[in-house]
Amino acid sequence: MFKVAVIGECMIEINGEMFGQSHQAFGGDTLNTAIYLARACDEVEVSYVTALGNDALSDGMLAKWQEEGINTQWVLRDSKRQPGLYMIQLDAQGERSFLYWRSQSAARYLLEHPEFDQLAQELEQVDMVYLSGISLAILPEQDRIRLLDLLEKLHIKGVELAFDSNFRPALWQDLSLARYCYRRIYGMTSVAMVTDEDEGMLWGDSCSEETLSRLGEMGVKKVVLKQGGKGALYQNLTNNSASTLIPTIPVDNIVDTTSAGDSFNAGFLSGYLKNKSTIDCVTQGHLLAGKVIQYKGAIIPREVTSPVIAIFNNLHAL
Repeated sequence: MFKVAVIGECMIEINGEMFGQSHQAFGGDTLNTAIYLARACDEVEVSYVTALGNDALSDGMLAKWQEEGINTQWVLRDSKRQPGLYMIQLDAQGERSFLYWRSQSAARYLLEHPEFDQLAQELEQVDMVYLSGISLAILPEQDRIRLLDLLEKLHIKGVELAFDSNFRPALWQDLSLARYCYRRIYGMTSVAMVTDEDEGMLWGDSCSEETLSRLGEMGVKKVVLKQGGKGALYQNLTNNSASTLIPTIPVDNIVDTTSAGDSFNAGFLSGYLKNKSTIDCVTQGHLLAGKVIQYKGAIIPREVTSPVIAIFNNLHAL
């Protein structure tokens, strides 16, 4: 069985009106991807790498992840801290704004946990590590470097790296530090999943061609450049092949775009890990994201995604 380790943070989610009707759930960019990937690909063992507290909310989150088929052996428990918290507010078009309380979350101090060194050695067992720019950004500066060093070690040992750039300026002390970290991680990335917006903020790119060229120079092997409603560009940067635009599948009823990119990544990777064609992989991403954004919250019910995921097995025949 192919093994994927997903590194990141999951927080308590409050979704709704300020001082009004709201719903409690959980979410986080990498955790969202981990859950949708586990749903979409039975042949893959998805493990989540993070830290939680010893509180009742942490217990409840852990139980929910296990119900989704997530391997939680690398979820460390921190008796001094709890999960972070975020609130989503939606406008009339389904676009979201966020408020965060995460500066003392257990996940932020994952690498300082006394059991992390043992966990790091066990990561050599996996075939792929997936993380995002947020996975790096939430860490204290010295821990970011430690994580990059660990990823480099795993890369040398043949572990494949998939990376979602997910650049959030508010989480970085300065742009030069962010660029240093991204430059290092791009140098060992097999599959980069990026957006025009994030790459423009981080590097000042003015067009897609500039982004693709720069990523190739930095060492990225394959890139998926997500362009919202337009679709996604895919390019294999190792063989000078041309980029391919796979149009998105229109959705009329957009309710909440919170987990659009995360679920797209899961749909894409579920095809990539089965060696499907580029078009099939990106189409799976579009299909899954298109379903997720029609519902509120980062994680929508399994029974809603099941019919879409059932299409994946026969996608090549469509």
